[in-house]
Amino acid sequence: MTTYSTPGILLALSAGFAGLLAPVAEVAPTTRAAASSTVRTGDLAWQSCARPGGPQQQECARLTVPLDHRDPDGRQISLAVSRLVSDRPESRRGTLVVIPGGPGGSGVQRLAQRGAALQRELKDAYDLVALDPRGVGGSTGAGCGLTEDDRRFHHLARAWPGPDGSIDANVARARRVADACARAGGPVLRSMSTANEVRDIESFRKALGVPKLSAWGTSYGAYVAAVYAQRHPHRIDRWVLDSNGDPDPRRVGRGWLANLGRGVEDRFPDFAAWAAHPDRGALRVAERPEQVRPTFLALAGALDAAPRDTASRDVRLTGNLLRLHLQSALSGPEAGFAGLARVIRAVQEDRVPEPPAELTAVWGQEEAAAMIATVCNDVEFPGRVEDYRRAVAADRAARPLTAGQPENIVACAFWRERPVDAPTRITDRGPSRVLMVQNLRDPATPYDGALRMRRALGERARMVSVDAGGHGAYLTTGNSCADRTVTAFLTTGVRPSTDVHCPREP
Repeated sequence: MTTYSTPGILLALSAGFAGLLAPVAEVAPTTRAAASSTVRTGDLAWQSCARPGGPQQQECARLTVPLDHRDPDGRQISLAVSRLVSDRPESRRGTLVVIPGGPGGSGVQRLAQRGAALQRELKDAYDLVALDPRGVGGSTGAGCGLTEDDRRFHHLARAWPGPDGSIDANVARARRVADACARAGGPVLRSMSTANEVRDIESFRKALGVPKLSAWGTSYGAYVAAVYAQRHPHRIDRWVLDSNGDPDPRRVGRGWLANLGRGVEDRFPDFAAWAAHPDRGALRVAERPEQVRPTFLALAGALDAAPRDTASRDVRLTGNLLRLHLQSALSGPEAGFAGLARVIRAVQEDRVPEPPAELTAVWGQEEAAAMIATVCNDVEFPGRVEDYRRAVAADRAARPLTAGQPENIVACAFWRERPVDAPTRITDRGPSRVLMVQNLRDPATPYDGALRMRRALGERARMVSVDAGGHGAYLTTGNSCADRTVTAFLTTGVRPSTDVHCPREP
């Protein structure tokens, strides 16, 4: 069993499944013998928090914010914040906040993972900063007391119907999780929401003592960034939204999940072409690309009827777990296709496959709570079980690759608390300082949803469409056109006069 301390995204939503399933040692404020003396910035006391594998100059601090921003003198909570200060003060032009995916992604870890590369790309033009949203990582958290089984990735974040399409077990689990969170979560859990993350980022800006922020928000973080830009339009400088979800307030949360069906269909042809290529050798799944889909579906159907043992005694490979492995592979670069092909070939050849990591993943208590609560606190989900049964049946018929999972019931259907804040409607009112970047074949935040965000922002934004697959575009796909365009915007302020299409690159 693998326990992950940092979930990525209900949208797979942050660095995608690949980043979501790669645990990173938590980076939290520490005091080391060799650390430099504490440096204060506004209300923040910075100390070295560098860890092996991360930037050695990374610093961390604690930010105190109200549990309820409407009651600024009431109970206070603590957020973990981090920064990488520019080594070239003569070239520094501002402060850029890195907003991770999720809900449930750690900004402190994201900065540890990507900060050094971002500094090099931007030639130290910014101080880079990030925070752990409330409930996440080093920030004040809350748990629901969920069982290990209810915290398994394929139960918590990807609820699959039974092989026959039944959702009875999902209904029971969703109700059980919602009840547990109502009993144990308390006021901190009820405060986890996009609206409060935006308020916390604004508190961070004030504590940093800067008049404006630039941003790189990815996946769910792109949505958070869009909401911040809507609520604090005169506090944004250069704003990058990477891998965008549908911003329609009626579709926040549940619509993001439903979009996974469309996204998998968009991306699957890339895997089909890869898996049928003659150069694949022992990993070749079929002779022609058009044969890969029926081969995969037949194999998943056979595993629905007769699950197979894996090299782990704790895991049996079912049809739904194979479909989950497909979602994971499609979210990353083509290099990740080999793992999926290896499992398919092992089953085809009647060998015992190694269990993919996502089949054994179990979230920690606080991380699981943060992922659930943020979505459920953002928007009210339909509560009629029959509506979910019909939606799952329709999805199974229309999109067998996802077999009803995107439309399945989750704990939000039985959530006890109604949202405190209505979802923010993204509009074209505000400064024209937004640049979107989006892969055409993103399985987690599909292109169709990004187009909706683009239409909502109107002339406030330009969009860079990248002929690439996978989740995450800037500094992720290796597309030089996309990287060059985003970097130029962040370093020079030059934004394309029209939307840009970046062609596919090897």
